[in-house]
Amino acid sequence: MYDTVEPNVIDDEMLKNAVEQQGPREEAGRIAKMEGINFKDVISLRLDFKNILKIDNLWQFHNLTKLQLDNNIIEKIQGLDTLVHLVWLDLSFNNIEVIDGLNTLSKLEDLSLYNNRISVLENMDSLKNLQVLSIGNNNLTSLENLIYLRRFKHLRTLNLSGNPLCEKEHFKLFVGAHLPDLVYLDFRLIDENIRDIANVKYQYSIEELNHNETLERVKREEEEEKQRELDRHKAAYVEYLNGPYLFESLYAEDVEGTRLSTLPAVAELMESYRTKCTEVCRNIFEYGLKHQEKREAEMAIFNECLQEAVTENQEAGAQKIQELEIKNSELLYELSQITEQQILDAKSLQYSQDVAQLTDMLLNLEIQLVDQLEEIIKEYERNIGELVSTFLETVQGLMAQIRDLENQHHEKLLELCINLLERVLKGEMDEDMTDELRALFVDKDTIINAVSASHDIHMLKIDNREDELVTKINNWATNLIQKVHREEVQRNRKRVAEINMYIDHLRDELDNLDAQEQI
Repeated sequence: MYDTVEPNVIDDEMLKNAVEQQGPREEAGRIAKMEGINFKDVISLRLDFKNILKIDNLWQFHNLTKLQLDNNIIEKIQGLDTLVHLVWLDLSFNNIEVIDGLNTLSKLEDLSLYNNRISVLENMDSLKNLQVLSIGNNNLTSLENLIYLRRFKHLRTLNLSGNPLCEKEHFKLFVGAHLPDLVYLDFRLIDENIRDIANVKYQYSIEELNHNETLERVKREEEEEKQRELDRHKAAYVEYLNGPYLFESLYAEDVEGTRLSTLPAVAELMESYRTKCTEVCRNIFEYGLKHQEKREAEMAIFNECLQEAVTENQEAGAQKIQELEIKNSELLYELSQITEQQILDAKSLQYSQDVAQLTDMLLNLEIQLVDQLEEIIKEYERNIGELVSTFLETVQGLMAQIRDLENQHHEKLLELCINLLERVLKGEMDEDMTDELRALFVDKDTIINAVSASHDIHMLKIDNREDELVTKINNWATNLIQKVHREEVQRNRKRVAEINMYIDHLRDELDNLDAQEQI
């Protein structure tokens, strides 16, 4: 029925109207009555029956938990990436053919794709919390495709009615066997007798599925554990230094060195180099992990000191406020009872003076806190600087050992190759020489150039790995301290604004009382 109607665009005007129409009983409606609508505070939004073709311009609704987009003409699921808090999503009665665009909606629990044109269940892997799925009246034909739903461990309610696969002979048995945690199918409680019959009928295929899923889960857990380990190593700036990775990288682009390594004498020399290089790399790796623990401990101590100082200061301020509120609540009561203007003026002056005194005390407390935190941050900055300096001094010393190993290897390899050249020229190495190797051993200059080129590649790789490590930890230290200073400035501004707002509130109380007296 929408074919003759011009599609609508989701623009600010439509969004504003939609928020307002939800009424004052809804959170969005309450916000709509305020001056200006802050879309980021809206938690529920209805955009049904709007003739919408494309989902767009919803990025402002960052805290949305419920979204209705049913009964439109939407053809593609898109524009939902920023709605990471979405729990409930209705896309029923649209023209969607492919399930997609849901990757960031990990909190989604209820999804309706009822009455669309979907033929395959796919691209929902990130919906780990999915409990309700309505995908009836679509074009699903394959029972085997329902196995995809086994990954949703919290799925309890499923609607498939109106799909071609529902007409298949063993539809309910297939679902009952392959989705053992499902409670409701097509709005009806799954009969346990049907479940028992299904388990017998599909026993062997289910056993095979369970076996394969177990293998996949174990593999996935192992990969996740490896990734966690790698992330930990990266945080210590020593990733891939717990083995021969650096040594192997030296030869990754070293054509001449790789050719020479096929000679038995060179291979033996390389193995010695590999062993020693790997040992130094492991020393860097182990030192890096231990030093990372020191950095984390220093950060924890700093955050604890920071929080302790802020808490103590806030408690002191709260005490001052409480004292004034007790005093001034009595004073405000007296003011409301006094009729004589002279006494009223004197009491009002006293109230104003008390508020001014409180303002000074609160601002002085904040100034004291700023000074205190500045000292804490300066000490933290010194400590972080010393930690980074110590780390770099030790690591660069170990990297220098790797360079020494490379230089020693280079000298030994050069000497060995020159000796081999004499044997090659005498025809004593014919059996061990390939055509590629023979091209290197034509004369002294050629073999020296080849060995030197290999050495240059190795040194560059070692230098680059050291530079990468130095750059990363220096950037970390710089960004860390900048973040601390930035957050302290933000904290100070917020606190001063809070004090000013509170003081304004106290003064408004007196002004309101004066206004009542005049009435």
